[in-house]
Amino acid sequence: MKQKLLCSALAGASLLLSACGGSDGPAPGPTPQPVASKNVLFFLGDGMGITTMTAARIYSVGESGELTMDQLPETAFVHTFSNDAQVTDSAPSMAAYMTGVKMNNEVISMTAATKATDADGRPYQVNYDSTCPSSNGEAVPTLLEQMKAAGYGTGVVSTARITHATPAATYAHVCHRDAENTIAAALVPGGTGYNARLGDGVDVVFGGGASYFTPKEDGGRRNDKRNLIAEFKAQKYGFAANKAEFDKLPVDGSTKIAGLFTKDHMSYDLDRDASKEPSLAEMTGKAIDALAARKKGFFLMVEGGRIDHALHATNARRALQDTVAFDNAIRTALDKMQKVDPGLKNTLIVVTADHDHTLNLNGYAKITGKTEPGKPGILGLVNDYVTGQPSKDVDGNPYTIIGFGNGPGRKDVRGPIDSASLESPDYLQEAVVPLASETHGGADVFLGAQGLGAENFSGVIDNTDVFRLIKKSIGL
Repeated sequence: MKQKLLCSALAGASLLLSACGGSDGPAPGPTPQPVASKNVLFFLGDGMGITTMTAARIYSVGESGELTMDQLPETAFVHTFSNDAQVTDSAPSMAAYMTGVKMNNEVISMTAATKATDADGRPYQVNYDSTCPSSNGEAVPTLLEQMKAAGYGTGVVSTARITHATPAATYAHVCHRDAENTIAAALVPGGTGYNARLGDGVDVVFGGGASYFTPKEDGGRRNDKRNLIAEFKAQKYGFAANKAEFDKLPVDGSTKIAGLFTKDHMSYDLDRDASKEPSLAEMTGKAIDALAARKKGFFLMVEGGRIDHALHATNARRALQDTVAFDNAIRTALDKMQKVDPGLKNTLIVVTADHDHTLNLNGYAKITGKTEPGKPGILGLVNDYVTGQPSKDVDGNPYTIIGFGNGPGRKDVRGPIDSASLESPDYLQEAVVPLASETHGGADVFLGAQGLGAENFSGVIDNTDVFRLIKKSIGL
């Protein structure tokens, strides 16, 4: 019965995968054109729980201000648990958004029964190459693949490695997210391991992670001696490795474009050299220009990937700054799409997160206003709202507004906190449980929507519902 249901879903998407006795890719022939030029822009703040959103708002514009995502007219709460875990990782959560299927932690866009590890707990990857046996699950079609098959333009943008879990879930199918060499090969047309369901290729690709596209012999991480960047260029992609080259990439409506700006993840926005790396807003803007020029509707996924990484480090300042950079990208998209499609009559914009973190806001702090030099604001100490003096713990020591449930910031003995240290971008907020890296949290996350079909998003929904509601909104 499950097999029949899966095959029925795939047939409805015109993507018959091997699980149903079909081919590995779309049938040959001319690329179909969409019925209407509709656009889907899906924004994912990695790890951007509601408390992180609240803290970023106060950090940027104060308690009474609003971020762009606060102004989205339709909202919902989203359950994020995975198929096998109360607290998800990014792979199955993003894959749920992109496929409508609950899957196990670490799995990228595969059927629900797919395992990320063998019976002894060893991950199905070695040195970033997949070792997944063919009997372990099947690929399920992603929203990007389905829209590509229907003739839409496609784009993937991230400040993380473009092979990292969130972007990978849009275009790749592997049973373990760390098989990033395999994931990279799925993205580059014409070579071994290419995902044929992407047709002639994703039209816009921007992010970090060049190491997984270049061989070990050239300082990369590939074990097969292939240079996938050279293969991108051989497939007539315009390619950029830095900001200057990015600025020159064509947006002519016909040339596919790609940019890999760092060997690993791109820089935190707080540390970014604007002369070397484009901002997330700049990448988003260029992606929209390039896709809109194709005049046929498009799907674009944009990830603020480094919010999550700063939270894992309990480094609140960098996490909040990257959340603001993500919000700026949403503003850029709204402004551009209002010009492309006034009133967003044919455009759906969805903003959400894949999971929460353990960041919390402590105590009864007085209003702080936004963070400025010399005024740490939400990054500072809890100053009592009545007296204005620092609140104290049971031993008479102050504590910060932001704390974490777990992570590397655990102190053996609490003591005075030097206010000057709160100005440092490297300051780590305190954690309750000592861990080498802070974990995700299991709370529901925010979703906001605007434009075509945005009214479909309301109430409390599951992450798998988002896939269905996007398709309903655009009539796919």
